[in-house]
Amino acid sequence: MTKSEGLAKAGFSSLIELAINIPHSYSDTRLSERAEISKTNTIEAEVVSVSRLPKRLQARVRTPASERMIEITIFHPKPYHNALFKPGMRHFLQGRIEMFGPKLRMTNPKIVSKTGQIVPRYRCKIRQDIYRRIVDTLVSVESLMEEGLDRNAAELIARAHRPDGKWLELYDRYGGIGPKTLEALKFAEAFDYFSRMRGKRVRFEAKRALKGSIGPFLERLPFELTEGQKRAVSDIAADLGGAAATRRMVVGDVGSGKTMVILAAAMMAYPHRSILMAPTSILARQLYEEAKKWLPEFMDIALVTQGRERGEPSNAHFIVGTHALLYRDLPEADLIMVDEQHRFGTEQRKMLEKFHSEGKRKPHYLQFSATPIPRTQAMLDSALIDISLIESTPFAKDVKTEIVGRRDFGKLKEHIGREIAEGRQVLVVYPLVEESEHIGYLSLEESEEFWRKNFDGVYVTHGRDRLKEEVLQEFAQKGSILLATTVIEVGISLPRLSTIVIAGAERMGLSTLHQLRGRVGRTGLKSYCFLFTNTPDNDRLKAFVRTKDGFEIARLDLKFRRSGDILGGKIQSGKEFLWLNMAEDEAIVKRAKEAAGRR
Repeated sequence: MTKSEGLAKAGFSSLIELAINIPHSYSDTRLSERAEISKTNTIEAEVVSVSRLPKRLQARVRTPASERMIEITIFHPKPYHNALFKPGMRHFLQGRIEMFGPKLRMTNPKIVSKTGQIVPRYRCKIRQDIYRRIVDTLVSVESLMEEGLDRNAAELIARAHRPDGKWLELYDRYGGIGPKTLEALKFAEAFDYFSRMRGKRVRFEAKRALKGSIGPFLERLPFELTEGQKRAVSDIAADLGGAAATRRMVVGDVGSGKTMVILAAAMMAYPHRSILMAPTSILARQLYEEAKKWLPEFMDIALVTQGRERGEPSNAHFIVGTHALLYRDLPEADLIMVDEQHRFGTEQRKMLEKFHSEGKRKPHYLQFSATPIPRTQAMLDSALIDISLIESTPFAKDVKTEIVGRRDFGKLKEHIGREIAEGRQVLVVYPLVEESEHIGYLSLEESEEFWRKNFDGVYVTHGRDRLKEEVLQEFAQKGSILLATTVIEVGISLPRLSTIVIAGAERMGLSTLHQLRGRVGRTGLKSYCFLFTNTPDNDRLKAFVRTKDGFEIARLDLKFRRSGDILGGKIQSGKEFLWLNMAEDEAIVKRAKEAAGRR
């Protein structure tokens, strides 16, 4: 059997993938030298006497493993039990021995045909004996080392397939594999992933290298970029100046200043054209206004949204727009950027890139996301696309986060009144638009009357509201309280927004809560985030209150929910990991990535 034949039959793509599918249990048929109480024993037994009772068979057996007889009880015996359990007959029996008063008893023992073996049991889609033969043929310390694993990891993994008695003792003690074997399995899985992804990453020739200076842009800024912004800008500059078409994602925490990185990239493209696609008209207009404010005057900037244009796209150096860009006859661009990339479908993102390709030569492509991901996931995703993380913010936010319940509503209402009196704005986020019997909170529609009765300047919007962008713009100028659903999670800048109240907070992922909290305090204003919940003694929410770092919150989301707003265990390729935990295994993944890079 060749390696490829064996892997195909077992259903795996690589030898390491086969090797890390270790047995889920073991059948240990080695004879017990002495019968051990409350443990599974394999004994040689001679039947001394038999009693057949209604629905059970009882037998007394003599064994070299014990000075005393052992009482065997078999409930609901089958005909073969009656045939096998007769005085004078000998069998190898396996089962748990317990003390019942002065007696030793084994209940429903298994009759073992062969002794002296430790037989692994696997999760597999073919017969166990065939699968074991494949593993025995392909998996060894030497073969795993040939795949790139170090000797220590190879020995630990190989031993799990062929355990000895000492290994099984540790297996029983830990209730499964020990910590060293677990670390070896995690490392091997990450190493295998990086090794295989290297061959899958496709690089295209760029239409041209882009080496424009960002000096004129930086001179206009009244502040210095943060270290995180500088690193991202440096990464992008190195990419754009090369012969290969850039494929990079820039992931920034809430308020980390991704807009400045976008504008710096547009400067690098100058005098050639760049395009930025944003998910909403509001975001597109905001980015356009920021570009007009901070980019040098010699750069022509245009805005393209549904039914609206500013500037002249055909002559612009930098075009900002929504998905309307996909349906306009635009001049070709050498740099394509997509903001909040997860809010566009894959086909929409491909369309924009395809329109600006020249055969196999592609435009540079940058994606931006305000949804932090665990650093472990970022490293794994980087096997297929380059990733830059912006983890710092331009200024320290002053946001107090607090868990509140029904008994606190009076104080909460007073706080809202004080903030409005000071000219600040309040956002109240509801889990549902309409009434529901299955959720213990009022809906947005049910609550609207209360707010309008007690406060002026109340505005309402939600995901199904076709006029939500107009409502948000008017609220920004005139409103005091905005009632909304999570449609506000990514949206208009509200510099006067000082308070957010999130109803049913325990129903949301921590990453969603972090995005919502990011709506307040964006200009350094003293701000408040109230998590309104029927279950205030909630460990997830308490952890959220203590944590401000979006990347740490993404890790906590995985830890608490194994999913949350991020698909736990799944990465760019759609692969689901067997051993790796993206919430915990950053150091192991980093080590595996470095090891794979050295091969």
